[in-house]
Amino acid sequence: MIGFEDVRAAADRIAGKVIRTPAIRSDAISRLTGAEVWLKLDSLQVTGAFKERGAANRLALLTAPERAAGVVAMSAGNHAQAVARHSALLGIRAVIVMPAFTPSTKVTRTAQWGAEVVLHGTTLAEAAAHARSLADNQGLTFIHPYDDDAVIAGQGTLALELIEDVPELDTLAVPIGGGGLIAGAALAALGAGRRIDVFGVEVESYAAMAQELAGQPVSVGGTTIAEGIAVRDIGRRPLEIVRKFVSQVITVPEHLIENAIALLAEEAKIVAEGAGATGVAALLAYPDLFRGRRIGVPICGANIDNRALANVLQRVMIRDGRMMRLVLDIPDRPGVLGEISTRIGQAGANIIEVSHHRLFTSPSVQAARLEIMFEARDAAHSEAVVAALEEHYAVTRL
Repeated sequence: MIGFEDVRAAADRIAGKVIRTPAIRSDAISRLTGAEVWLKLDSLQVTGAFKERGAANRLALLTAPERAAGVVAMSAGNHAQAVARHSALLGIRAVIVMPAFTPSTKVTRTAQWGAEVVLHGTTLAEAAAHARSLADNQGLTFIHPYDDDAVIAGQGTLALELIEDVPELDTLAVPIGGGGLIAGAALAALGAGRRIDVFGVEVESYAAMAQELAGQPVSVGGTTIAEGIAVRDIGRRPLEIVRKFVSQVITVPEHLIENAIALLAEEAKIVAEGAGATGVAALLAYPDLFRGRRIGVPICGANIDNRALANVLQRVMIRDGRMMRLVLDIPDRPGVLGEISTRIGQAGANIIEVSHHRLFTSPSVQAARLEIMFEARDAAHSEAVVAALEEHYAVTRL
């Protein structure tokens, strides 16, 4: 098993090849959770994610014949871009196998680094099998995204930097996908000279590590905003390290990852993808576990689709009561829409969307049905707006 010295060596090896990202104290998240929360912003890496660390370390260890032959990797996202970028920096041929469903933006970004992108299969497992086939047939070195000692050591440099920059930390909350980052973080914590509790965090629908540790059959699936950690087959090397050095693996529900994305955007002014926000989601899900701790949380990726980010922010606003959708049964007469708009405006809310129906959904030919969405300051303000409308109209909440 690799150890702390491997992480230390990786840090020396990749110095200058990746960004030593800042660790900042988040007052907003600290106040909300009752913990002292430090965020490690690896979302600021060139490709927007921590994966560059492991890729840079693994590629730096290639032999001269391996460099001459080139490398192949399988990924639908951040690992693909990391291997592509650092291969380009070293002048190494890189073939990246991506599943056919991979969003075009990720395919384009990977190709822009000079990699040869091959779209194959409908699942990551099928893409991985094809990548290994290419490795065998073309003599390429397969760069695994997490089940590789050099990759694990490279990922561990994130936690090593965090512990060096914030020496008072006593806890880490680290997202888990295949296990490379959590394993590397656990090894980095060994060199702190004091006890640091390392918690791994998975989304509930992809809790493969937690199930493995409990001796349960792995059962995962479904869609998640944290697609970067939606992994079925965790690494065997990371699993061994996690068993020995990680305090606990916890799971968080989907809606709290959405809440964490919104919290980071609105309060900390940080853009994070779903996987990158999962550590913050753990603080929201388990306040009693983390209250009073000095905790470091990696924001390990920022590659979220603009539309997905907008949808998440709106969904959270609806859950918080800052955005509300109503149906009003109103008399079908001139001026009534203006009256409603005026009442909402006078109450200090902002109308987002209006849909007016006469023919099919209204209860009478003398009436109309109005669907309206408005934005308010908070839940109490929304309730005040609804109360003002209910004085004059029949209102139903959606």
